[in-house]
Amino acid sequence: MVACAIAEIEFIDQTLRDGPQSLWGMRMRAYQATPALPHLNATGFDTCDLLGATTFVVMMREWRENPWEAFDWIIKGLPDTGHRAGMRPVAAGSFGFVPDSMLDLWVATLVKHGVDSHWLFDCLYDMPVMKAKAEAIQGVGGEVVPAIMYGLTDLHTDEFFADRAREMASWDGVERIYVEDAPGVLTPERAATLLPALQEASGDVRLELHCHNTTGLAPLVYVEGIKAGIDLLHTCSLSMANGPSLPSTEAMVEIVEELGHTHRLDKSQLQPVSDHFRLEAERLGWETGIPNEYRMLPYRHQLPGGMTGTLKNQLDEYGMPEKFPEVVDEIVRVREELGQPIMATPFSQFVGIQAVLNVVMDERYQVVPDEVLHYALGHYGPLMRPVEPEIADRIFSQPRVPELEKWERDQTTEEEFREKLGRHLSDEELLLRYFCPEEQVDEMLAGPPLRTAPHVHGDGVLEQVTRLVEESATVRHISLRQPGVSLDLRRDN
Repeated sequence: MVACAIAEIEFIDQTLRDGPQSLWGMRMRAYQATPALPHLNATGFDTCDLLGATTFVVMMREWRENPWEAFDWIIKGLPDTGHRAGMRPVAAGSFGFVPDSMLDLWVATLVKHGVDSHWLFDCLYDMPVMKAKAEAIQGVGGEVVPAIMYGLTDLHTDEFFADRAREMASWDGVERIYVEDAPGVLTPERAATLLPALQEASGDVRLELHCHNTTGLAPLVYVEGIKAGIDLLHTCSLSMANGPSLPSTEAMVEIVEELGHTHRLDKSQLQPVSDHFRLEAERLGWETGIPNEYRMLPYRHQLPGGMTGTLKNQLDEYGMPEKFPEVVDEIVRVREELGQPIMATPFSQFVGIQAVLNVVMDERYQVVPDEVLHYALGHYGPLMRPVEPEIADRIFSQPRVPELEKWERDQTTEEEFREKLGRHLSDEELLLRYFCPEEQVDEMLAGPPLRTAPHVHGDGVLEQVTRLVEESATVRHISLRQPGVSLDLRRDN
């Protein structure tokens, strides 16, 4: 399919979701978003992607802040854009499995809070399960955007992906399909064949293109997408873009204009957002996105950007940081042995964890996590290719296998959860108590009100003390001494 001579390209903003997920480990707080909201709202984005259930889990674990109040605040500040969340058809907030009752309540509660769009992804493409969950999302008033998750394997051909896109496009009510390259390994050459095939297969259903800039080639892939007729691009504010994140809005707007196409963005709103998050990153010692030099290693390990730091942290815990190159080689090997799963949640995590264990233990597959056992048993969905026979023998000799072979997905009803967790609970608190440890929820409810006022940037003593108090719940006592001045601060709670 050939694009029109002049097309209007629309943008979906990832500054508040995938940018922080890729660069900051999902640690963005409501008050950090506050100064950016008026500008993001006025820019003219089609949609702002905001959260997944894992975002809620991180906010509770790290900050003991009420995620519902946080996202109510953010959504209130974005009245003129669409709002989006993401999930797998069998889980949210977990790499494992979540009962349908909790997934349906999760989506219904998000819709009640103003999250109208929901992207749905399954890297094993269990299409009947995906379709059923798409219908459930629509049944509670949500728009569903099913995803084509790209992986660089000899099993996932253009025809494979096009067939799945064609099937998704046939589902009632589907108006968009989301195409994601999580590890950032879609090359412009492959995009030139894949994206036209997807565009043709999807017919009148619009495609969205979401590519991480891991190898620095994502903007070129977006150009190929525009050539194929794709008119919805996912980008981030410049300071939250690039590296393991997505291309910047600033660069892609310029490219769109250079190609002779149009857009609806108010470019004057872009700089204040980028400046704000750059200052926040500098204040906290967090990363800003820096364009990567082209490297070929990501095409071997295909790690999503956010996983690299996680694996390094795990090796640090084992006292083996020097083992990282060996783990990368092991990831390549494990992925092949497990049947070439697409490297995105949850399978990238499973492959990475198994690779770490294989490196640090005396023997490969000496320890196999339950998640890998579930995967090998087909509980996550149909495997594209069986686990290699020798590896299957090692996996299925694990003592947990006989028990897990009898496993069936938990389908506890909402009524049963209310009986267990508290019949008086609101939908919001019920979900928090399901996803998060009880003590975290109790601490959050007993804590101070949600902070929404932004940090005032500066280098003075007061700003530095404020930063210490704001960003560390463990700080209880601060003393400052200098000639003629003595200051003692103690936390009451």
